[in-house]
Amino acid sequence: MFSTISLLLTIKPPTVASTIRSLSTTPPRPTSKVIPLLDDPSGLPFPSNPLPPKPRKTAVTEIRGPYYSSYGPSHLRDILECYSPYIDGLKFAGGSFALLPRHKLEEMIQLARGHGVYTSTGGWIEHLLANCRGGVAFGGKDGGVVKAVDTYLSKCKELGFDVVELSAGFLSLPGSDWCRLAERVQKAGLTPKPELGILFGAGGDTPEISGEGGSSKGLIKMGKRFLDMGVERLMIESEGITENVAERMWREDVVEEVWDELKDVWIWVNVFIDHSQVVQLAGLRKGVWGTNDLWGRVVGFRPDLEGKEK
Repeated sequence: MFSTISLLLTIKPPTVASTIRSLSTTPPRPTSKVIPLLDDPSGLPFPSNPLPPKPRKTAVTEIRGPYYSSYGPSHLRDILECYSPYIDGLKFAGGSFALLPRHKLEEMIQLARGHGVYTSTGGWIEHLLANCRGGVAFGGKDGGVVKAVDTYLSKCKELGFDVVELSAGFLSLPGSDWCRLAERVQKAGLTPKPELGILFGAGGDTPEISGEGGSSKGLIKMGKRFLDMGVERLMIESEGITENVAERMWREDVVEEVWDELKDVWIWVNVFIDHSQVVQLAGLRKGVWGTNDLWGRVVGFRPDLEGKEK
């Protein structure tokens, strides 16, 4: 069961690497007809690393929608028309989709769908839970938070989203209620993506915190609960693990514990990056560029010895 979960490494500009998250495969989508010159038989004579076909379980790339930079359908269309073979998902971080005109949001979602790219909400659910307190948890009367959540999920389905993020980094949410949220997302015909972490009140590029804080025990426990109930996607919040830790020291102990308990480690790492970093990442994965530390390449060019034994 755990083998369906794969590693998602988040990269935020301008740094090279920051967050560890996890994500599984995505529902089938129409495949893009874009054929990169590198993979075209009549293209460049360059041996490159083959990517798994879409929809992928490994080498998944989820890009950030308008957030650090403002853009709309025209810019997204250019990105997808050029680089859709390297893009699997589009996430509207932080609920940024709420700031877009509806017709523009729907256009972006349909653009993604047409290129075999799933769409994911950001952490809007936290906003609802914190500000719509009319019912009692999730067993309350009609109205309040229950009605707000159901209305939100219905609207996400109507707009065409595939994945609903369930963030709780800034909330104290009982594990059972969190699972009930995931069940409600599933019943709405959407894919829940819980965001787990080792620190309370951390997320969204929290200022520097101690690298010694937090434990993976609670994260792993909730991860197993979600997996046992059939949740396909999990994220792991970066703060306190690989991002904003004291002296930039990664919590490798947490990473190893999560890998051991929740999943098999894939050779091809899945990543969540800013849309501006698609070309850089694709070049690294395909072997177009990269350091010897990445690829271990030692090469030469000796036409005089071509075809001769050395």
